Amino acid sequence: MLHDSYDFPYQSYGFRFSGEQQQNIAGIDSVGWEKETDSDAYNWNGMERSETGKVIFQFTLNGLGKINITGKEFSLGPGDAFLVDLPSKHRYFLPKESKEWEFVFLTLYGEEAMRCFKMIKSKFGQILHLDSTSPPVKRIFYLIEKAANDDLQDAYESSAYAYSFLMNLISHIQHSQNKSWPNSVLKAVYFIQRHYSEPISLDDIVNETQISKYHLTRIFQQYTHMAPMKFVTKVRIEQALMLLKDNSLTIDEIAKKVGYANGNYFNKVFRSFIGVSPGKYRNGKTFLPFDRIITD
Repeated sequence: MLHDSYDFPYQSYGFRFSGEQQQNIAGIDSVGWEKETDSDAYNWNGMERSETGKVIFQFTLNGLGKINITGKEFSLGPGDAFLVDLPSKHRYFLPKESKEWEFVFLTLYGEEAMRCFKMIKSKFGQILHLDSTSPPVKRIFYLIEKAANDDLQDAYESSAYAYSFLMNLISHIQHSQNKSWPNSVLKAVYFIQRHYSEPISLDDIVNETQISKYHLTRIFQQYTHMAPMKFVTKVRIEQALMLLKDNSLTIDEIAKKVGYANGNYFNKVFRSFIGVSPGKYRNGKTFLPFDRIITD
């Protein structure tokens, strides 16, 4: 899973930058990665908090949490997220029957943040489902990493990241809503996203879906526009693009984190997808880096 590749502690970070553009567009109030285990202590009521004009996005990584929104209760397992504003009638908490709730969160403010919240709420609701490798979740981990390294200290940069997250989220959920993929294709995609760091084969993917190799390959190609193993490579290379931002990791270490036994083969695959070696990509100054790959 995505969060397994990060090596920093559970922690939350608050930002207090001056800058009028944050209120006019969007700003980051706080971001964090937490694991709650005390059901008596973790209980947030949206009508009893002092903050106003804030939007909270919280995504479950592991365990189980719950949220009550205007009298309706929802369970929040891995992949489930909620989006609420402050103040409003909601309460999210660690229920007695849950041993833990591990999640990442991002709190935003500003006129554009509130406009986007209202649009998402009206079109898609306040309970969302995303994969842990989806662009919005990856963006939160990237922000946590920057905060952990004391590398997010500018109001304009913060505002750009806040707006970027909102656009990532809207784009992703709109795209997801328009996908009516068969269950077998979804199973294959989720299996790949969970196990890309392991030496998986087409047979492994087929076993997960319980359909024939021929049928899976045909419908997977039909809906994703690529063969299953090419999709595996795409997921691995996109994860590598994120990890290459961390200069403390060697190319061999990144190769192993994304499912390749050695750096030489990883170099070959990376070059075939991106056009340059991982080392040149990391050190390049003549082209714009990117996070996702669009391919035919």
